[in-house]
Amino acid sequence: MTEQVHFLRKEKEAVLIQRKRAHSAAGAALKPLQLGKRVKEIRLGKGLTLEEASHLTGLARSTLSKIENEQISPTFAAVTKLVNGLGIDIPQLFNPAEREGTTGGRRDITRNGKGSLHPTPTYEHELLATELSGKKMIPYKSTICARSFDDYQDWVRHEGEEFMLVLSGRVCLYTEFYQPAELEEGDSAYYDASMGHAVVSLGEEDAKILWVTA
Repeated sequence: MTEQVHFLRKEKEAVLIQRKRAHSAAGAALKPLQLGKRVKEIRLGKGLTLEEASHLTGLARSTLSKIENEQISPTFAAVTKLVNGLGIDIPQLFNPAEREGTTGGRRDITRNGKGSLHPTPTYEHELLATELSGKKMIPYKSTICARSFDDYQDWVRHEGEEFMLVLSGRVCLYTEFYQPAELEEGDSAYYDASMGHAVVSLGEEDAKILWVTA
């Protein structure tokens, strides 16, 4: 049920067309995903061979190679296996590799509606502060498209902790070890992201939330 993932180019276009979402007059164009390149960076960063990554993710070595070389677009199920097998957080697929060293006095401003857009079958993410590399936390706003827990194939789970704040609308937060919780505008939740979790919108309008993953 992992989300948030997600990311076939054709799937993106279909989601955008189907949902008929109009962006600002300036036009909020989606950046080329280059998911294969990012997967390879993550694999190499973890010191994994294709064989080792294949074992961890359950994907055939040939499939991984084709994904990394942009020869095929991974299915929703394949992206889920990549995220779980490599032990990464979904937004890491969109962020550039972290750089060594520390830098003081950093700042990044993201104007309203100007974040990096990445739609998925269950969420539509807007990544924030994308100019900064090596962040200790990943902030992003999401439009919750899912209307039922059944919209997910499995629990969403990844390393780290997560904070969410409902910006508008109403949502139901499902967590693996707790009863579902309905949250309204202004409500928030903080939870262990390795615990299975998922969020769905309640009502006719898609809810919007702010997420911070660390």
